[in-house]
Amino acid sequence: MEPTAKRLSGQFTVQFWYNTVMHLRSRLVLGTALLFFAALALGQAFPTKPVKIVVGFSPGGIVDIPSRIIAQKLGELWGSPVVVENRPGAGGSIAAEITARAPADGYTLLVCNTASHGVNPAFYKKLTYDPVADFAAISMIGSTPSILIVHPSSPIASVNDFIGYAKANPGKLSVATSGVGTSQHLSLELLKSLTAINVIHVPYKGGSPAIADLLGGQVPAMVSGFATALTSVKAGKARALGVTSIRRNSQLPEVPTIAESGVPGFEVVSWTGLCAPAGTPKQVIARINADMIKALALPDTQRRLAEQGIDGAPMTPEQFGDFIRSEVTKWGKVVKEAGITPE
Repeated sequence: MEPTAKRLSGQFTVQFWYNTVMHLRSRLVLGTALLFFAALALGQAFPTKPVKIVVGFSPGGIVDIPSRIIAQKLGELWGSPVVVENRPGAGGSIAAEITARAPADGYTLLVCNTASHGVNPAFYKKLTYDPVADFAAISMIGSTPSILIVHPSSPIASVNDFIGYAKANPGKLSVATSGVGTSQHLSLELLKSLTAINVIHVPYKGGSPAIADLLGGQVPAMVSGFATALTSVKAGKARALGVTSIRRNSQLPEVPTIAESGVPGFEVVSWTGLCAPAGTPKQVIARINADMIKALALPDTQRRLAEQGIDGAPMTPEQFGDFIRSEVTKWGKVVKEAGITPE
């Protein structure tokens, strides 16, 4: 081949590959842009059909009530039905397993809570889901404290009195809770651990029968769910010693926290939030999170939550994910040290 022909052939080859590379590059850029806008549209368009929120506890309880409040508000914001489905059992584990195996599209959500995403990994030896790996955190809904109460005839008038009496009478003071492994039971175990007191745990099958026995004088003290005890405390039928949250509750502002009553660092709350199956598109998670924050800022939402003793606590997905991991670590230690096992 003549030198000129070779040179022209080489130039053609270089130009051909240059054009090919530039064409592929432009298609790649276009494809990336299309994927970005498609993902953005996915988040903006969500939801296009009813959303199901799975609750691992019975209707009317401290996990169910905030779930229905936020479901109603999200439904109003979206103009689309949000259905609450109760699947109680095994401390929320049944609902968690169901949701973990649901399609990761944002249309099946879980009300993750203190039990399902805090206590259960340490409480149950054969858990069928991983609270961190199997879920994408969206946001907390809110939290509510437990409350340490005694019969009004009791000589115990404060948390300090309670601790002092327990130390002076080791193994003699009975304290009721709503059951083994509940937030109230864990509150009692943490209090025992931090103050080195020895009291008798009396677990009931629910808060209502436990408080009935306290009001009837069959048991002298109780760590109760806040909503369960609120009416009795306000009516003077039970004496509140301290709440388990780090801040006082607006429904009983005169009742101190256990932390400020001589047990620094003490904090136990029952919390609820929304989680989605792992792999749910980030744009969908972001959309639900943004609308949860809007819903929780509404005065009506805040009022309804406050009536149940619940403090709204919106978080970013990252903040909520970090919180869940900290809860798993915290309660793993408490459950192990206390030797708590399922009944």
